[in-house]
Amino acid sequence: MAHSQLLNNSWQNDSVPLFTGLDLLLELKPLFIPLYATLVAVACMGNLFLILLIALTKKLHCTTNFLIGNLAAADFIMCLACVPLTVSYAFEVRGWIFGMFMCYFVTLMQAATVFVSVLSLTAIAVDRYVVVAYPIRRRISRKSCVCIVACIWLLSIIASVPTSLHTQYLDLNTIGHDMIICEEFWKHEERERLLYSCLMLLLSYMLPLLAVSVSFCAITYHLRRRNVPGAAYPCQDKWTKTKQKTFRVLTVSVVCFAICWLPLQVVNFIRDIDEEFTILDKRYVNVIQVSCHLIAMSSACYNPFIYASLHDKFRFHLSSYFYRKKKSSSIVSCKASRFNTCSTLADAPAGVLDKIALQNRFS
Repeated sequence: MAHSQLLNNSWQNDSVPLFTGLDLLLELKPLFIPLYATLVAVACMGNLFLILLIALTKKLHCTTNFLIGNLAAADFIMCLACVPLTVSYAFEVRGWIFGMFMCYFVTLMQAATVFVSVLSLTAIAVDRYVVVAYPIRRRISRKSCVCIVACIWLLSIIASVPTSLHTQYLDLNTIGHDMIICEEFWKHEERERLLYSCLMLLLSYMLPLLAVSVSFCAITYHLRRRNVPGAAYPCQDKWTKTKQKTFRVLTVSVVCFAICWLPLQVVNFIRDIDEEFTILDKRYVNVIQVSCHLIAMSSACYNPFIYASLHDKFRFHLSSYFYRKKKSSSIVSCKASRFNTCSTLADAPAGVLDKIALQNRFS
């Protein structure tokens, strides 16, 4: 499921103590709060810097980088608007204190931003395959990139609507308990709830893994078919290495996403099929869910560092922002010109490459 049910719904059963395990969670509050605060600070600064870098640098305006920026925007919104309120809800004895509107809004946005991240990773994988398989084909325009990003957000919001519709804002003061609940409940719809949980597991977790796996196999196949000698086509060799590095960045990002979200996906799935808490002890379920939620949210911190450390273009432009001396700027411009030349040659038809190779051989 897209969001973590940080408080169990044992209040519905009068024979079970109210909110068993909440006391243990509150005892660990001094441990979790600093970790969440660090996560939000690092994720917000890193993703905001990545968004500004892509937006303000014209040379980074391409399909892949727009999708990377969309991924960073989703992580930024989730860490800024959703995580602090969700954490406050988990550790607040009074429950949800932000009102009915924010209850439904945060539930919708947290689910939507997860789907945006998943669809962005999937779109990046497809884009990488198109670039490698059809290097001469003209890249899509900026308007098309904007349309793709808009479609990703629209589909994500539509996919998150069932979660929001089944979220209930319940004031337990009417039954003698000083607490307000903001949770997802599927009353008398057990089959629909399990079906939706399985569907969300496939769409929000298995889809990007499957897309990257298929893309990886297809890209590997196309790269192995390029048996062109390096001496005759030096720029094409460099182009191939550049595409391999870019795809390696995508692979690391998706693997990081899979590792971080696996514990929460497993726990949420167990919670959906185990309403009697026979697998997860009621005393520890809150601590387990908050721990898995913290690990899942930490994935938002890693993407800026992954792209900045493994992607040549991001390292190149980061260095150009921080070092403005004449000598360094001349070196940077030289590297940029050579990189753009090789990229242009790599995108050129084979006949042009043949002519240039012959000129270099007899000059």
